[in-house]
Amino acid sequence: MADRPPHSPNDRELARQVRLRQALRDNLKKRKSQLRGRADLAAAAAGVAHPDTGADNRSGQDDPDRE
Repeated sequence: MADRPPHSPNDRELARQVRLRQALRDNLKKRKSQLRGRADLAAAAAGVAHPDTGADNRSGQDDPDRE
């Protein structure tokens, strides 16, 4: 068994790997986009300006007790 050369994928296998890699990349982009959309909807429902910018009231700027 040690005499066998390492497995080299043929053109068909390489094409399949490329297709699968691209499909996984596209799926990841789609899922990230869906999550961003859900986060934006949740932020809008909670009255937050935008979840990524921190432009909501969590900064404490309007808190009179904070010095």
